[in-house]
Amino acid sequence: MDLRVDLHLHTSASDGKLPPEELVKLAKGENIDIIAVTDHDTTLGIDRALSASREYSLELIPGIELSTQHDEETVHVLGYFTNEAYKSQAFQKTLQDMKDHRSWRGKKIVENLKEYFGIEINYDSLMEEAKGVVARPHIARAIQKAGYSYDWQYIFDKIIGKDSPAYIPNKKLSTEDGIKLLRSVDAVTVLAHPILVRKTPVEELLCLDFDGLEAYYWQHSPEETQKFINLASSHNKLITTGSDFHGGDAGDTKHGYIGSVPFEFKHVEAFLSKFKK
Repeated sequence: MDLRVDLHLHTSASDGKLPPEELVKLAKGENIDIIAVTDHDTTLGIDRALSASREYSLELIPGIELSTQHDEETVHVLGYFTNEAYKSQAFQKTLQDMKDHRSWRGKKIVENLKEYFGIEINYDSLMEEAKGVVARPHIARAIQKAGYSYDWQYIFDKIIGKDSPAYIPNKKLSTEDGIKLLRSVDAVTVLAHPILVRKTPVEELLCLDFDGLEAYYWQHSPEETQKFINLASSHNKLITTGSDFHGGDAGDTKHGYIGSVPFEFKHVEAFLSKFKK
């Protein structure tokens, strides 16, 4: 079967650049058949994306990318919702608590930018632009919009990076608790971009209650892809594919372009079968 699939995409509901409707429109224009919206720690873009997917006759899997912590390292967990249980009050309250912390964090970073770098940006405008979910890309764009002549990479590396005095860490769930949270709403859980896990062997993480592994990822070499396919198969895990598209063009060096990750359909077929209507 010849299908184009991308199961790791972000919208402006979190730190992507495109509104959900524009992401779906772009996917249709790129002749992609199945996509998943996986915004960071929020489901706010899903309804709009689903509505647009019906308009453009494109299959969309609602999802999320949870930020979790394991062995003092960030581990991202992709969750793919098999029904509407993610709308439950308890699940949404947990996400709201994380959002509230992000809002506090964003405000504190804005204060630190002024204190340590003399950079002044308007927090209320930042919140409006970010639609209430402030992430570092929103802050970087606000710095540029305020007229400061720093390029994107410099801002991330030197001004709001982890070694900067302006940086405030985000609140993280443990990876095990993140998986449990997603399973509480009947989500399929997938370890995102294993190439970016530095401290913990991927084999060790797969001993947690993951359903699958993102073996096809835009940063993986062919050899790494095959390694992760073999690893997923040996642990009886599902296999997914994703570009981690955030809305940039094909020259984006931090993320892949939508639909750009080559994959063998046989390896993701079992995963997709869980979402057939």
